[in-house]
Amino acid sequence: MTAGHKIEIISAGCICCRKAIEMVQGIADDNDEVIVLNIGEPSVANRAVDLGIRSVPAVLIDGKLADCCSNRGPDEDVIRSALKH
Repeated sequence: MTAGHKIEIISAGCICCRKAIEMVQGIADDNDEVIVLNIGEPSVANRAVDLGIRSVPAVLIDGKLADCCSNRGPDEDVIRSALKH
């Protein structure tokens, strides 16, 4: 059994964020841990700033911002590729 990934989704609770959460949950397998974080919480907002996140939804995989989230929203193909590692 392979170790799973820790997948964090920084969300504002909007429809775009909910769709991203659904997408990631659909991609993740049973070994992955999916955590939804609310950008409205000060600790989450501060972490987002520290990571250079400029918009939400944003996806972190094992603590690293997914490449698709640095300048735009989550991309299914990029996240699938990152989870294969």
